[in-house]
Amino acid sequence: QVQVVESGGGLVQPGGSLRLSCAASGLIFSRWNWYRQPPGKERELVATISRTGDDIHYANSVKGRFTISRDNAKNTMYLQMDSLKVEDTAVYYCNVIWNALDYWGQGTQVTVSS
Repeated sequence: QVQVVESGGGLVQPGGSLRLSCAASGLIFSRWNWYRQPPGKERELVATISRTGDDIHYANSVKGRFTISRDNAKNTMYLQMDSLKVEDTAVYYCNVIWNALDYWGQGTQVTVSS
């Protein structure tokens, strides 16, 4: 069975930091992605990382502030979020890909507010 679980969301002030985690097990996934969905808006890709961790891409809106990483031993992906802005407020989702299928976590809420 495939299991995908995000954690680490919460409430933080502008300029603060959070680290999100995604534990995904059951298959060897070819791609690991972080998406987010702000209130009333469409889901968007935030960052993506290859299975080996050597191919990484970020959305322009988070470049220089967010860092994606993986730990193969723990089957876990991380998103370190620094210098958070109000517009980063969203539900953040972990998405993993295996062949023609993808799997989604339940989401974790990130709220940036003063």
